[in-house]
Amino acid sequence: MKKLFTLLALLTCFMGAKAVEIVDAEVDFSKYSDISEWGFPYGWGGSESARARLSIQDGCLHFESTEATDPSWDCQFFPIGMGNNAEVDVVYTLHYKIKGSVAQNISMLGFGQTPYGQFAVTTDWVEGTVDYVATSSDGNILMQCGDYVGTIDIAYMKITHEGKEERPVEWLELITDDGTPEGKWMGNADTPWGDLANTRFNDLEETNGRPNTTYVCAWSKEKGVNMNDDGGWDPFPASIEPDPADPSNNVFVCHGKVADTEGDASAWDNQFWIMSTKQLKVGSQYKFHFRYKASETATTNTQMHSAQPSDYLHYAVLGDVNFSTTWQDYDGVVTIPEPQNNRPIFSIAFNLNSQNKNAVDFYFDDLSIQEMKLDEGLFVAGSNTSTGLEYDYDNAIPFVYDEALEAYTATIGTAGKQDTWVNEVMISTVRGNDRAFKGATLKPSGTFIGEDNWGEYTEASNAKIKLAAGVWKIAVDTEGKQVNFIQVEGDEPVGPIEINPNPTEVVVHGLERDDLSDTFDNQTGERTGREEEGGTGETWDNQFFIVANRTLDAGEVTVISFKYKASVAGATSGTQLHGDPGAYLHWNAIGSFNFTEEWQDFETTLTVPSEGNGMKSIAFNMAEIKGACDYYIKDVVWKLEDNTESLINQTGADNFYVKEGAGTTPHIFGTDVDAISNVVADKANTSAAYNLAGQRVSNDYKGIVVKNGRKYIVK
Repeated sequence: MKKLFTLLALLTCFMGAKAVEIVDAEVDFSKYSDISEWGFPYGWGGSESARARLSIQDGCLHFESTEATDPSWDCQFFPIGMGNNAEVDVVYTLHYKIKGSVAQNISMLGFGQTPYGQFAVTTDWVEGTVDYVATSSDGNILMQCGDYVGTIDIAYMKITHEGKEERPVEWLELITDDGTPEGKWMGNADTPWGDLANTRFNDLEETNGRPNTTYVCAWSKEKGVNMNDDGGWDPFPASIEPDPADPSNNVFVCHGKVADTEGDASAWDNQFWIMSTKQLKVGSQYKFHFRYKASETATTNTQMHSAQPSDYLHYAVLGDVNFSTTWQDYDGVVTIPEPQNNRPIFSIAFNLNSQNKNAVDFYFDDLSIQEMKLDEGLFVAGSNTSTGLEYDYDNAIPFVYDEALEAYTATIGTAGKQDTWVNEVMISTVRGNDRAFKGATLKPSGTFIGEDNWGEYTEASNAKIKLAAGVWKIAVDTEGKQVNFIQVEGDEPVGPIEINPNPTEVVVHGLERDDLSDTFDNQTGERTGREEEGGTGETWDNQFFIVANRTLDAGEVTVISFKYKASVAGATSGTQLHGDPGAYLHWNAIGSFNFTEEWQDFETTLTVPSEGNGMKSIAFNMAEIKGACDYYIKDVVWKLEDNTESLINQTGADNFYVKEGAGTTPHIFGTDVDAISNVVADKANTSAAYNLAGQRVSNDYKGIVVKNGRKYIVK
């Protein structure tokens, strides 16, 4: 985690006296009489065991448990959240009022940070704050209470951050009959479908992934209705009917049937979709509104889909929606997350049977999706991290078309004025809102510095381009999707350097591990299986780490290559992102490996994801097979994509750590396993403890543990 004083100092530098407290999310539980009424934009939602323990009592969110769960994270819930709207490296403050019947620390994860922090519950009411530095766009607060036996009451929670006051945003409606803000709003169900009522979703002609002659804003799928040749059933335009409680008002209806498909798929036996007339951009914010109710209480989850309802793209977007038998309003501003493939995003899917499997009627009204009214084109803003010059997105410089270059150009910085030099820029396709600017940036790759060097670019969120300090002329070819940077004046640009493979041959003597313990879903924490009852083995009992010489920021593009083999054909290894070795950050790094007894070559590009911001090492979990195995790695290269920096030494073993056997400690290859610095003996500290794989361990765990960011030996 980056030090708070550094970020706060930077905030003070550019905002000065104009800094204001911005409220990102707020929940006052005294406003609710039942948990079904609470939940937007990202509050409420959690495991089944947590739901059974939660209620609204005396104006508070009331947690009551008479028995601990095993594991403790089997009981977890989100009391408040921002969805996908957090900004990496921004300091957020959680405000709260809480008390419990037992004084105990409970685990809490906020803003993408791992391992879990600790939230102190006392037997007196406490109004306090906790500061977080966001390490990912996930702005949700997750509480894990499985090991708490007693009651906890939460009166309110609020998430804020300090920022500059931005100019007001005008919002434009996307659910209109012709897809323009001037068109007729269709979300109130007052316009009958006519001939469209019998249109199957995949019969519509498309252009660029969107229906080009017709538009249906609400789709419905009812189990067993509109069967297709594959044995399934298809979405059709949602039924438009009078509201049973107010026949003068028409609403959209999905008459859900009993959800009896085997397994998880029953959650989407019945579905409802809200479709936009315009593609929703990844990283951009949209304002969603709709009214909703059902014939029975039900909790549904939401997903992102493409132009055709049922064309799945991403597992989450609006969070869980809790239906009651009376009308409720959803109002939320949501940042569109990165889909799991590259297809366009148009629709929001409601999986109506996430919990309630009965035949339930779901009603929707006043559907609205709005986007910001922004300046469109190309704009560049810059900063200088050495001098403290900060980004000014409101006054980002527009590009103009240069006939001679056949490209759009802009110059940032003023010749002869060194205080205007920049060493970092962001190029965006919109201007008028800071978040929108950062969410619609261009990310170049390859060589793009110099008059004759053009590099390709892609669209990306929060893409910062690092440069030598100076004044820069930038050219963008939008047709060829290429960009070029020409330095007008400034410091000497850093050029490529010679980077050679590190010849050290690392051997990890992987020991036979115990049977695997329980496995859990990365997203929900639900138990997914076990190898054997009572197993204590883990896939990270044997590990190899490639450790960089510095921490890496989200968005940095690196290249990794090496040779690898093993003493056992068929041995496998997954990889993770860590801070220091053992400080887990993210479940996926550079994929999985299948070892053979012959040397194999590997090379890939790793762009540091938001979840890996601040990462320093790549961890290989080498206990996926149970048997003992020797793993060999050599000729390692880890460098920046532009060859301007080697992230590891090109000789020696200082960047290679190994861990051999459960309970051992990662150490530099070739050194004594007990040569650990900054380790002290500790028997009395009762803070939450984690092993060096980043996993929480019990208080009677013996060996090396991490507590409050420090290593201890517990004997």
